[in-house]
Amino acid sequence: MGQDLTAIAREKGVQYFLVSFVDLFGILRAKLVPAAAIAEMQIAGAGFAGFATHLDLTPAHPDMFAVPDPDSLIQLPWQPEVGWVAGDLVMEGRPVAQAPRQVLRTQLARATAQGWRMKTGVECEYFLLTPEGDAVADARDDQPKPCYDQAALMRQFDLIKEICDGMGALGWGPYQNDHEDANGQFEMNWAYDDALVTADRHVFFKFMVRTLAERCGLRATFMPKPFNHLTGNGCHMHVSVWSLDGATNLFHDDDGEMGLSVMAYGFLGGVMHSADALCALFNPSVNSYKRINAPITASGATWAPNTVTYSGNNRTHMVRIPDAGRFEFRLMDGATNPYLAPAGVLAAGLDGVAHGRDPGERLDINMYEDGHTLHGVKKLPLNLLDALRLLDSNAILREALGAPFVEAFLKLKMQEWTAFMAHASTWERAHTLDI
Repeated sequence: MGQDLTAIAREKGVQYFLVSFVDLFGILRAKLVPAAAIAEMQIAGAGFAGFATHLDLTPAHPDMFAVPDPDSLIQLPWQPEVGWVAGDLVMEGRPVAQAPRQVLRTQLARATAQGWRMKTGVECEYFLLTPEGDAVADARDDQPKPCYDQAALMRQFDLIKEICDGMGALGWGPYQNDHEDANGQFEMNWAYDDALVTADRHVFFKFMVRTLAERCGLRATFMPKPFNHLTGNGCHMHVSVWSLDGATNLFHDDDGEMGLSVMAYGFLGGVMHSADALCALFNPSVNSYKRINAPITASGATWAPNTVTYSGNNRTHMVRIPDAGRFEFRLMDGATNPYLAPAGVLAAGLDGVAHGRDPGERLDINMYEDGHTLHGVKKLPLNLLDALRLLDSNAILREALGAPFVEAFLKLKMQEWTAFMAHASTWERAHTLDI
C-alpha cells in the first residue's frame, strides 16, 4: 500500500484529495475525496463509470476504481489543503489494460526485468491567451522574433514566478523559464527523474499552469498549433536508461560516437524504426499535423520535424543528441498524453535494443534548408488518420503496448477523426462554395 495517506493528511494539513487519472484523450479526471474517507479509497479506490470518460468502455461495464498511488502525492502549492494523487485504474480487481498510466507501468516493468530504468525530462511549451482563447494575452508581445524576449517574459512575471515557486516548493528542481519562439508562448524546465515520476509531474504541471493562469484572468493552452502563423507547442522529451540502482547511465560511453553506447544506438534505432507509427501517440490530435508539417512561421522556422532523422546538437531533426548519454526526441507536441509518450518511446526502444536495430546515418545538415536533397528518408504522416493506420499496422507496438490498449486507442481516435471529417471548415466553404 505504501505511505498512509490519512497520516500524511494529518501531518501536512491536507483536508481533501483529488484522486485523479488521465484518459486516452489526455483529459484529467478526478474525484474530490475528504481526508476522513481517504483510508477506504486507498484500499478500494474511488469509483468511476468508465464509459463517462474517454476509455473504450460501455455503460454495461462494472465500476472502475482509481486506487491512489501515495508516492505520487502533490500538495497544491496555491491551495495546500488539497492533495493531488494519481490513481491506478482497476476493474473487478484487475488493472485496466488500456489506462495510460498502466500502459506506462507495464513498459517500465519490462525494463526493470532487464535491470534497467528509464529517466525522462520534458519541455512543456504553452501559450498564454485571452480568456476566449482567440488571441495572445499580451497585445504588446508582437516581436517578429520573440524568443527569449525579456520584456514580454517579465510582463508575465507574477504568473511565471508563482508556477516556478510552486515547482521549487514541491522539490522538482526548476532551473529556467523563458519566452519561447512564438508570441505569447512560454516554457518552464524542471529536473529529469524516473519516467513515472516525470509523467505524473507532467500531468500536474499542465493542471497547475491552467489553474494559475485562470486565476490571473488568462487562458493557458498546450494545443499543438493554436495559430497558423506562429510556432506550435512542442513537448520535447529527453531520455536516458540507467541501471536499476540509478548509479550508471547505460546510454553513456566515453568511447562511443558522441558519447553514446551501443545500447543507446540500438534504443534509438528502435524509436526510428517505429517513429511514423509512434506519431499516433506523440501527435494525437487533428491539430498536431499542422505543427509537424507546417510552412515557415513568422519567426522564420517551425522548430518541428517532418522526417525521421537524427543529428548531433542540431534542432532541425526529429532526434537531437545534445550531449553524451541522452537523446532529445523532438516529435512530441503539447497534446501528447504524459503517460503514453514515454510508454511509446520505451516500447520502441526496448525493441531496438533486443534486435540491435540500426538508426542509420547521423545527418549533420540543416534539414529546413537541405532536407529536400535527401532521398529514401522516411517521412512523418501528414495527418492523424495516416498516423492511426500506421499504428494499427505496427506489430512491434501492438505486441509491446498490448492489443487491449491499441484497439481501444485506435477505436476512440478513429471516432474523433470521423467527427472532424463530418464538419466543413471555414476554409472549405471559402474555396468550394462557388465551384
